[in-house]
Parts: sequence; C-alpha cells; structure tokens
Amino acid sequence: MRINKLKMRETLISYGFLVPVLIFFIWFVLAPMIMGFVTSFFHYTMTDFSFVGIDNYIRMFNDSVFMKSLINTIIIVIGSVPIVVLFALFVAAKTYDKNVISRSFYRAVFFLPVVTGSVAVTVVWKWIYDPMSGILNYILKTGGVIDQNISWLGDKQWALLAIIVILLTTSVGQPIILYIAAMGNIDNSLCEAARVDGANEFQVFWKIKWPSLLPTTLYIAIITTINSFQCFALIQLLTSGGPNYSTSTLMYYLYEKAFKLSEYGYANTMGVFLAVVIALVSFAQFKILGNDVEY
Repeated sequence: MRINKLKMRETLISYGFLVPVLIFFIWFVLAPMIMGFVTSFFHYTMTDFSFVGIDNYIRMFNDSVFMKSLINTIIIVIGSVPIVVLFALFVAAKTYDKNVISRSFYRAVFFLPVVTGSVAVTVVWKWIYDPMSGILNYILKTGGVIDQNISWLGDKQWALLAIIVILLTTSVGQPIILYIAAMGNIDNSLCEAARVDGANEFQVFWKIKWPSLLPTTLYIAIITTINSFQCFALIQLLTSGGPNYSTSTLMYYLYEKAFKLSEYGYANTMGVFLAVVIALVSFAQFKILGNDVEY
C-alpha cells in the first residue's frame, strides 16, 4: 500500500512539472492550429466573420498569385534541399578528416551564418547583390563574365535564383555539424577491415558509412524541407515578393493576405494547405529514406 501511494505521489509530481509545458502547448500551439483550421471555412476579416464552407479553398486554387507562389516555393524546395544535403555531406566528410584544430575552425566558419541574425545576413547579401556598387557585379564584370550590371533582386529572371543562393548559405551550417557528429559515431575498425579486404574508398563509404549516416540524412532532409517551405524572412527583407510576385512564396503570400490585407480566413486556408503539403512531403521522405534506418 505504501509503495502504491509513493508511486501515485511521484506520478502526480511528475505531471505537476509537465503542467506549465502542457498549458503553453495547448494555448500557443494546439489552440491556434484548431482555430486556423476552423476559420479557414469562414470569410474572416476585420469587419466580417461569416461561414463560406470550402469557398476559400476553391478561391485558393483559382488564385493566380497563389499558384505562382506555390510554384516558386516548390522551386525553392527542389533547388535547395538536395544541394544542402549533398554539399553538407561532402564538406563534413572532408572536414572530419582534418585535425582537431582545423575541424573546429571549419565547423565555426560554416555554422556562423546559422547563429548570425537574419537581418544582418540580409544586409550583407543586399550589398553583394546591389546593382550599382555590389561586389558580385564587380567580380563578374572584372572577370569578363558580364558586360553590364545585373539587378539580381530586381530582375525576375534572376531574383528567385538569388534568393535560393542565400538560402543555401544559411542552411548548410547545421547539417554540416550534424554530419560531422554522426561520422564520429562510425566504427572505424569496420572501415579499416574493409580496406584490408580490398574495398576502395567509395565502397567503404557506400557500404559502411552511408548506412550509419541514414538517420542523420533523414533528419536533415526533413528539417531542410520544412524550412524551405517556410521561407519568409529573406523574401520580406529583400524583395517583398517582387518583382511581379516572381519571388513570392506561400509563407509570404499568406503573410501579405493576413497582415496587410486582413483576410485572415483566406490566409488560414493557405496555412492549412501548406501544413498538409509539408506533412505529405515529410511522410514521403520518411518512407523513402526511413526504410533502411535502424531504430
């Protein structure tokens, strides 16, 4: 009886410590999610709150700007996620072979953009892309690559590519650190045994190292995909979706509808759609990469 009372007391104390976190989760995460889903079926503005059923969803797929933002978002995801994963894996493999001091230096260099404020990073890239005094145009003109200055953020031909380049530089830091940490957990004796048996470096990587890195790769792919789908700060600070919505993403268009035009119901509709798309893509990645992951 005393043991049962002690267990009950420990359980109540444990749940007591969880109460603040549960309150925070319910109030700031779960409740807004439910409200966002419910209000996506309403015409919800500053002056009106009326039920419209699935009209917002029909309007969304008939909205040319939404479709353009969706295409831009897909391009950003496809253009950034594979490059981030492959580049991070390559850099991590090269960095891991260095000595301890060099390894720490390169980790700091690549992780610096991650911990640097997005505003500071944006200011630097805005100067790099400046059509008149930017260093990028200067280097390309000096090298004879271009004849005249290019407005990288003002020309719809180059604006989205310029955003993707910035996203790549700010996204590879954490994956590199994770890959280096994962490589430290690989049993080197297996690699040495494979080399003694005549395996080349590619075979050692593919047969021994890669299976050990799959859980890390799965995590990096999913997190990078989610961050790419939610690309917003760069767009807001650099282009505001322009020129002519050529850099508008789902997150930015959602922000524009909600906080500039006060169309909260329609914005929540896009939020629900984006959440579903991210969930489906993440599930597909988990099924593709997660089948060979050992738990």
